[in-house]
Amino acid sequence: MERDGMMQKRMRRFALAAFAVLALSAALVMAGCGKAQSGDGQGQAAKEQTLDEKVDAIVNSMTTTEKVGQMVMIGVQGTEVTDDSLYMLHQYHMGGVILFDRNMESADQTKKLIADLQAKADQNVPLFIGVDEEGGQVVRGKSFLTPPPSEQEIGRSGEVTRAEESARQTAEKLKKLGFNVNFAPVADVGSYARSFGADPEQAAKFVSAAAQGYEQQRMMYALKHFPGIGRGTVDSHQDISTIGASREELAKRDLVPFKAIIDERQPEDYFILVSHLRYPAYDAENPASLSKAIQTDLLRHELGYRGLIITDDTEMGALAKHYGFREIGVRAVTAGADIVMVCHEYEHETDVYLGLLDAVKDGTIPEERINESVRRIVKAKLLHVQAEQP
Repeated sequence: MERDGMMQKRMRRFALAAFAVLALSAALVMAGCGKAQSGDGQGQAAKEQTLDEKVDAIVNSMTTTEKVGQMVMIGVQGTEVTDDSLYMLHQYHMGGVILFDRNMESADQTKKLIADLQAKADQNVPLFIGVDEEGGQVVRGKSFLTPPPSEQEIGRSGEVTRAEESARQTAEKLKKLGFNVNFAPVADVGSYARSFGADPEQAAKFVSAAAQGYEQQRMMYALKHFPGIGRGTVDSHQDISTIGASREELAKRDLVPFKAIIDERQPEDYFILVSHLRYPAYDAENPASLSKAIQTDLLRHELGYRGLIITDDTEMGALAKHYGFREIGVRAVTAGADIVMVCHEYEHETDVYLGLLDAVKDGTIPEERINESVRRIVKAKLLHVQAEQP
């Protein structure tokens, strides 16, 4: 995309976001967040707020319990909103929900479930509602959604525009149902059918094209699985795998697609999802999802990423076999994660939340560290989710 076109696109996006967040102004002022005077002066003051000022106002209006909830994305049970799922949203203020086939019976039912979750969450900002619609072997709702082609198939075609078009069509279908996040594309190099190919430069071009397709539909996407699982030999759902490559090898191959997107796209447009694999070249002890060396030193500082970091599902065997859930959340956030994903059991989701809350209360995790993540979350939601709400 040419630079002028990208700038015009960003200007339109921020204009839309600014319009959307104005709708929150009155509620924020009544909640004690605004300092504007009543009457015309109040409206003028609200209009003069920048997006970052609006984000700060919302974050400052939240309690600690609400902030911590924003940092957890959960799975729910059933095909409709239940007392259990509402309890998680109301009691713990969970900021995001990921849906699976167990939640998706038909297009109408899925659309209603998502609308009900958003309407009944009763939170300061809308929920992230995500799904894994990669294409090929990893798809959801096959009974009513035509599966996208696999990344391998698209990569083998050699046609970069196919990646863009597939992502655009996927985003369009998902948005009609109410989703605002798709956990794709896979940015790994050489991850069999789940990646665009074994050549890092080719993979980077196809991932970049897919990113553009999602952005055309204003849908958040997620690059996974940082810093790359193409060399892995053990399924993370079962147990942890160790990648023995050197830093130089990882930089020349595995990191290339991630770095390409970081260098060329806006950080508010996407997540980076970190894997549960261990990379001794960076951290001999901790898996990436619990590693400060990987999330903060490498991803934040060395590569310069300023957007949202989310963990892979923490119930996978790679973590769950080795750590307790109260510990997992604390270690992930301390390492640099903004959102901890727990996809299945309410008990585990509760433990992650309570572990984080206790860590904030006893000072293990400073309040400002929580605020940093929540600011990123709220900003992304105002840009990509709030503007889509009726």
